[in-house]
Amino acid sequence: MMKNKVIDELFDKTKRNQIWVAPMAGVTDRPFRTLCKHFGAGHAVSEMMTADKTLRMSKKSLYRANFDGEIAPISAQIAGSDPVELAEAARYQVANGAQIVDINMGCPAKKVCNKLAGSALLQDEDLVARILDAVVEAVDVPVTLKTRLGFKNGEENILRIAKQAEQSGIAALALHGRTREDMYLNTARYDLIKEVKNLISIPLIANGDIDTPEKARFVLDYTGADAIMIGRAAQGRPWIFREIQHYLATGEYLAAPDITEIKDVLIGHLAELYQFYGEYSGCRIARKHIAWYTKGLRNSNEFRQSMYQVESTSEQAKVVAAYFDALLAFGQNMADVQVASA
Repeated sequence: MMKNKVIDELFDKTKRNQIWVAPMAGVTDRPFRTLCKHFGAGHAVSEMMTADKTLRMSKKSLYRANFDGEIAPISAQIAGSDPVELAEAARYQVANGAQIVDINMGCPAKKVCNKLAGSALLQDEDLVARILDAVVEAVDVPVTLKTRLGFKNGEENILRIAKQAEQSGIAALALHGRTREDMYLNTARYDLIKEVKNLISIPLIANGDIDTPEKARFVLDYTGADAIMIGRAAQGRPWIFREIQHYLATGEYLAAPDITEIKDVLIGHLAELYQFYGEYSGCRIARKHIAWYTKGLRNSNEFRQSMYQVESTSEQAKVVAAYFDALLAFGQNMADVQVASA
């Protein structure tokens, strides 16, 4: 079956690595996914897109559903709380080019949970089952699930959710090792991820606090996960996929990128953002990426405060280039960055 073929190829280690980009709202747009894949990410899932069809043609939704020229397989994440709407959204995204549909039951954001979507769904296991069944039934492509350990600490229900996902025909499960109550506080709990892996036979992707090559190795070995997802650690650091891939393959560390490479990567990323979003949005969306790339660099706080005031893409690109040229003139290297970030 086509469903099995797509998933089998996705988890075939001879064809692609098992280091994936986690979907992050407002971050994992097409330019960012493409960049991470360039640095070795084996797969990337889109930002979540609402199942509410009245918002489907909004400017934000159209950007998020833009997969033009993206490296296959294309995975579109949908979010909502109504099984019928989610089934329709899945069909829409498949018609739009998605080869995998991912259901969001992990987002902890208040505005999402207030609509009983994202991780709030974990409070209603019957609704979870109806959603999973409806979406799997609606499309002829694999359906995956991104979720958390549960809604509240002490009431973790991921073992039941995972078993239901498998029974409903979910092709793979991505699991963030926190509850919704945790948000991004405390630490990811890999013991429970390991329990889930031992319980189900479908592939499991571990997510949460994976920010170094050593942590990636530990999580893969400890949990037995079939893949790992890197989220916040890739913000401003897309080369983390290259670093982890090299470490997993050789046990050795790659040298950190120097200032010249960081400059080139950032300037290239900005050009893609400007082209993708246009003048107004491109300039504003780029600001957070510039902030992430420059974290820990010399005089970066002062630079960011002035950069935030720039209102055009051309001027923004100029001030970024000038900042990095000043770093190069000063002679900063990545050892300085590590000290500054410590």
